[in-house]
Formats: sequence, C-alpha cells, structure tokens
Amino acid sequence: MAYSSTGRLPMETASKLGHLDVIGSEWVNSILDDFETNDLYDEKNFNNSIWESYNPEQAKPLRHIWVVDGSYVPVEENNKELAFVKTALMTIEQNKIEKIDKNFPHPLLMQDIMKDSASFHATVFPLKNIKSSKGNIYDTVRHVIFDSMKKAEDGLYFETLKWLSYKKWSDSNDHSPSFECPHCGEKIESGIPYNKDKDICPLCKKEVLLTDMLGFHLDMNEDNAPISVASSYMLVMEMIMLMTVIRLHWDNPDKNLVSDTLYIKDGPLTLNGQYSKLIPNIREFILFAKNNNRPIHIIGCEKSGRFFDYLSIVSRFVKNDNDIKYAVLNHGFIRKEVQRAPDHGNPYGLRTNWGEKVLVVVDENTHFVLNLTTGIYIPLEDFPKTTDVIGLERILSTIPSLISRKYEGALYPVELVNGIASMSNYPSAKILQAYVRDRLGNQ
Repeated sequence: MAYSSTGRLPMETASKLGHLDVIGSEWVNSILDDFETNDLYDEKNFNNSIWESYNPEQAKPLRHIWVVDGSYVPVEENNKELAFVKTALMTIEQNKIEKIDKNFPHPLLMQDIMKDSASFHATVFPLKNIKSSKGNIYDTVRHVIFDSMKKAEDGLYFETLKWLSYKKWSDSNDHSPSFECPHCGEKIESGIPYNKDKDICPLCKKEVLLTDMLGFHLDMNEDNAPISVASSYMLVMEMIMLMTVIRLHWDNPDKNLVSDTLYIKDGPLTLNGQYSKLIPNIREFILFAKNNNRPIHIIGCEKSGRFFDYLSIVSRFVKNDNDIKYAVLNHGFIRKEVQRAPDHGNPYGLRTNWGEKVLVVVDENTHFVLNLTTGIYIPLEDFPKTTDVIGLERILSTIPSLISRKYEGALYPVELVNGIASMSNYPSAKILQAYVRDRLGNQ
C-alpha cells in the first residue's frame, strides 16, 4: 500500500517498471489475450437451464398488499452525533393498483392510494459525545430500544417481539432465545422466561430487557455506539412491523385473510450477526402456517447488489413470450455462479436468511430479484427446489399488476412506501441537524 499525503509531503507514486517481470509470464499473457475478447454477451457463459415458465393467469392474484421500508441518517453537530431511524408500513388494495397507468401514473390516483394507508415509527439514538442524566450511551441506547418498541402503536410491535421470541402461535410456553448479558457478558442460556418483558441475570443479578436478547449491546461500548446500531435497528423494526401485520391477520376471525395477502419487504429477508437469533423462530412459524393450510405469501425485493447485477446480465438471454420466467436459485448455484466461492462448512444463508433467492423476468425490460420463503431450511447444495417455495404461483400471478415503469425492477408498493420512509442525507439530514442545533442552543 502506498503512502498517502496530508499536504506537507508528497504521496508515494506507483512504480512504472514494477510490472515488467509479471508480463513475462506465459500464464499472465494468456489471461491478457483472453481478457481482450469481448464474450460478455455469449450465452454459453451462463447456465440457462435454471429457468422455468409460468403463465400468470393460472392462479388468482393476492387481493391485499402490505409493504414495509425504512431509513436512517446520522447527524453531527458540535462533535456530538445522533442517528435518526424511521420505518414505515403501508397497505394497498389490489383493485386500486390495477387502475394505475404503469407508464403515466395519475397523481390523484396515487394520492388516493396513499390516503390513510400508512403509519410510521421513528426514534433517535445517541452515538457519540452525548451525556444523559439517566446513564451512559451504552445503557441509554439499550433503554431507548426497549421504550421505542414498547410504546410504539400502544405496544403492538413489542407484543410481536414477544410473539416471535416465545413462539406464542404454538402455545408452547417457550423461553426466549439465549443471549449474552449486557452487564457481565456471560451467556444466559435459558433466555428470558415465557411472556416476560424483563428479567434478572442469574449470574450478575442485574436487570436484563427482552430487547437485549436481540444483541444491540454487542455493537457498543460505554461511551459511544457505531452507526451500525441504527441500521440494525431499522432492519429489525422492518421485520417486526411486517410480522405485526401477519400476527394480527393470523388471529383475525377471517382465517383466509392471512393467505390472501402479499407481504412485501424492501430488501432481502435476512438478519445478520447476533440479530439473527429470531430467524429459526420465523422459519418455524412460516412452516407452521403452511402445515395448517394457511400459507403466508412474503417477498423481499432487492433493488441492487450482487444478485441484481447478476440478473441484469443473464436476463438478456431469457427468451421472452407471454409467460413469466423465473429461477429458484439453490445454495450450490449461488455459491458457484453468483458468489464464485469455494465450498464452505456452512451453506448459504444457514443462520441469517429467512427467504431464498428467486429471479423473475417478466419481459425484456422488467426483472426482479425476490426473496421468497420456504419455512424449513435444509443445508444442502440442491436446496431449495421450486416445490419448496411457499405461494410461488400466487405471488407470480400478482407481480405483473404491481410493476412500476419509473425505475428498473420497481414495484409500486415499494416505490410508494419508500417515499414515506426515506430520510435522504439531503435535505433530511440538514433539517435534522438544524433541529439538533436548536435543541442544543436551548439547553
């Protein structure tokens, strides 16, 4: 790595002759010769056997749509740093979406869709150089997370956290998943007893919160917290808000409601690191619903990233007709063709994913990377197969009516909820910065 410059002394420049020995290699020269060959658009370079066809008229589209999205933005003023987090939940009726012109949507029709159909949740975290009379940043963030979930929507979201943690759909009276105590750092193997909001660590005898089970404290120290705490909270809340609607629909007197609704999350169905503790419980509930003949139709929609880039290339080789083309990617294909990685001990998404990758091509200009659920997870290279995906046919029959032509690979519900949830760096960060400055000035 070369030395950089701060302005007082010059930076170190790269050697102009250091590559001469390298290009003397026959292997290197053969690579360079092949590198200059323009075969990107050669169909032989890609595996087209993965694609299947589906006629969207074969199944009845889902009638109700719920979609969730979130955003966060850090704000710094006088060397103090905060992070604002916002997540939004929105419902859309299928009959209203069908009236929208895909190329020239009428503003009044869009306004009618959004009227009285959305709710949002917001909170703020101290990250650096902020002192509270209640405690240090470490404990402040822990309690802000607990209070934010518990008080929002009169406790609906917190109840969903308990519903997932204790597997309340099964009447099993389970404890929460195990977690590391935020005070002594030792693992509480038994978790928190059934249906409790708080408990006492059996080792250090200090109070622990159910939200501590999620593991936010593992990313912090006493005096500051990284921005990843805000981004992780956003992802967790997106999942909890979507699962709140599913929980309410599951208990609704209309037993068909939960299976006649499409639940959409902007982004992949995944939680990484310590935040993945709830993944096994989520998978278990989805499988439980399927086995009770009440399948739940959930999709995550990826708008960028490695899988979207891969699909952008291979979609040009998919033969277009009136049918939708789709490909359910198994773990072996993902490892070899997308990740281009050697065989690892843990299969793709073993601990982190509650959805599997499905590529969808509607026409030559419209394609999507979706995450669809299977409930069960089998750690094999050839899993999942098409038959493992829950509600695939009804989801594919619903997708064409949701397509937006405004962006590449866009769905109207995601586009609409993003407008509610988004807090861009400008102007939102500037507005929030002014708000923080005014508050500091009044203290």
